[in-house]
Amino acid sequence: MSEIRTPGIAQMLSIAGFDFFVIDMEHSPFTLETVQDMVWAARASEITSIVRVPTRFGHHNLSRPLDCGAEGLLIPQVQEKEIVRQVIEATKYHPLGNRGIAIARTPTGFKSVKADDFIKWANDNTLIILQIESKKAIDNLEELIMPGVDACLVGPNDLSQSLGVPGDTNHPLVQEYIDKFVQKCLKLNLPCGIHLSSPDAIKPWLEKGMRLLMCSSDINLIVQGGKRIVELLRQD
Repeated sequence: MSEIRTPGIAQMLSIAGFDFFVIDMEHSPFTLETVQDMVWAARASEITSIVRVPTRFGHHNLSRPLDCGAEGLLIPQVQEKEIVRQVIEATKYHPLGNRGIAIARTPTGFKSVKADDFIKWANDNTLIILQIESKKAIDNLEELIMPGVDACLVGPNDLSQSLGVPGDTNHPLVQEYIDKFVQKCLKLNLPCGIHLSSPDAIKPWLEKGMRLLMCSSDINLIVQGGKRIVELLRQD
């Protein structure tokens, strides 16, 4: 989600059958207040909410969406081992990291809980996904995977730019590197995925072993779905 700000979107997506949705703070004007409203709606609708943070830098940019109740984070533009270490430091509690402890918040439903119980639960249940979007990141993927990293998602658009063919996600070189990404993740026994606009585009990667599948967006669902309705109604 990058345009629709109503919390009701969580219920709509849940009814549609989606397992999770991504609240995009990288390419949207969403504030943390908007994020928290949508997260509460997701909790009530029993659909998992993941926040794509605006940047991979800064402890507060990573930890605060989790304090708002997000069940996972998608970290964009990751390509250095030290950045991954900083991400884990900000998003996981001891012994994996050093996330600031604030217990009576949305993640606990404002209930009083034992700190050690919550810390263990949060470390086990907070999903950290690295967004792999460059040639460098795929070439050095093994170095980026450390305890606390739960999955990786390839970003075809930025990857195409990194490979010198910006926007041409079907270019053989881009496809070659996505395949290389999948094979490396499978070898590392790490769940991996991709975000594409249609099920038909995703199916080949599902067959190759991807399991973290993100399809379409609020913009595409409205614009493309709306165009299809208009086309059908205007047929002679």
